[in-house]
Amino acid sequence: MKLPSLFSPLKVGPYQLSHRVVMAPLTRMRAERDSFAPRSLNAEYYGQRATPGGLIIAEASPVTTVGRGNPATPGIYTDAQIRGWRAVVDAVHAKGGLIFLQLWHVGRVSHSSFHGGALPVAPSAVPITGAGMMAMTADGKIAPYETPRALETSEIADVVDAFRQGARNALAAGFDGVEIHGANGYLLEQFLQSRSNLRTDQYGGSIENRARLLLEITQAVIEVWGANRVGVRLTPHGIANGSGEADPMPLYSHVVKALDKLGLAYLHFIEPRSSGAGRAEVNHPNVPSAMVLFRPFWSGVLISAGGFTGETAEAAIAQGHADAIAFGRIFISNPDLPRRLREGFPITPYNRATFYGGDAAGYTDYPAYDEMASA
Repeated sequence: MKLPSLFSPLKVGPYQLSHRVVMAPLTRMRAERDSFAPRSLNAEYYGQRATPGGLIIAEASPVTTVGRGNPATPGIYTDAQIRGWRAVVDAVHAKGGLIFLQLWHVGRVSHSSFHGGALPVAPSAVPITGAGMMAMTADGKIAPYETPRALETSEIADVVDAFRQGARNALAAGFDGVEIHGANGYLLEQFLQSRSNLRTDQYGGSIENRARLLLEITQAVIEVWGANRVGVRLTPHGIANGSGEADPMPLYSHVVKALDKLGLAYLHFIEPRSSGAGRAEVNHPNVPSAMVLFRPFWSGVLISAGGFTGETAEAAIAQGHADAIAFGRIFISNPDLPRRLREGFPITPYNRATFYGGDAAGYTDYPAYDEMASA
């Protein structure tokens, strides 16, 4: 029996992928600054990276204005944002690609300048602390993180409703599915982890209680999409944005087992070695592998992301640790990444200085390999 490879087909929910090179969700801060709606430049960017039968997971998009924590990140809570995303989806579909939207609420990873002076919300009034941990303000400046306001129990239903409506809006925009962002220290991970969740109601304390919000939101999104077009992203052993569970195994084995019962399209891990890669170049040594640790608890499609090369991606799939590999930073600088990996073409290095904000530079101006070869 031939082992699966990076370029063998894969069924994800109702969709047949032609290869297993997935574009990871990547915050780029290039939406329209006032409406937070995607614009034509965003449609061009995603269209450049679409391939027939290839899966793109579009960048994290707040489901409510309260869930925002960065300037110029696209939302999915207004009609203008839905229209903007529809143009992006059309550009990907025109190339034969598939595209899911990542649904986002940042929680305490925010600043009062985004909320008319009101404090960001979180499971508990626990601020992000630690060396180098600073918030971005609405005008793009840097400031210390504030102590967030703990959500009242009665307000948590509003968070679930915001994700449900975000899922409906993504459906209206024409996406092929959605991914729930439960990773990287944002609101859902803040509820999961004991260092940020000090609640004493039904959403705090025990592992079952801390996992309740993620599972309620997942069920709400399934009501809109059906389970086989919904994914969830997690970061066990991650340390981004002040996160980190002292012993992640009991918590995340419970969460993965609970999600496994739902028949989701996929589960998506960020490998611990790459936690915090959006802020700086990292390769944390001597850390476990999320895909290896949690694969035994997951019976569906597993996507892993974080610091993979073509060779290590092939090995992970051949060994059965993952079914597909999501690439982030090198997909930025290589719009034709699947072809480059398949053909063994050189990988263009990325420029971190152009990751966030700006216009075409470092966004849509990276050439495909054929354009470079003919220049």
